[in-house]
Amino acid sequence: MSTGFPHESLDCYRLAVGIARWLAATRFPPRHADLADQATRAAQSGVLNIAEGMGREGPARRNHLRIALGSAAEVCSVLDLVALPEGQARQVELRRVGAMLRG
Repeated sequence: MSTGFPHESLDCYRLAVGIARWLAATRFPPRHADLADQATRAAQSGVLNIAEGMGREGPARRNHLRIALGSAAEVCSVLDLVALPEGQARQVELRRVGAMLRG
C-alpha cells in the first residue's frame, strides 16, 4: 500500500521542484528583478499544478497538467531573455518536464 501522494513518484515533479528551488536561490541581474519574480512564480505554479493535477482525474487532471506545461514554457522563455549560469542546462531540464507533461 502506498503512503505517498501520486505526484511524489513522478520524475517530472521532482525535476520541476529542482528547477523551482534553483530559481529561488539564483541571483538575477538587478535590471531583471521583474523577470526573476515572474520566473520564480511560474516555476512554483508548475510544481503546484503537477501535484494538484495528479490528485484529480479526467479533464481536471489534464487542465492542471496543461497549466504546468505552460509554466515550464514561461520559465524557459525567461531563461532565453536573461543569461544565467546554468540557465541553458535548466532549459534542457524544462524541456524534459514539458515532454513528460505532454506524454
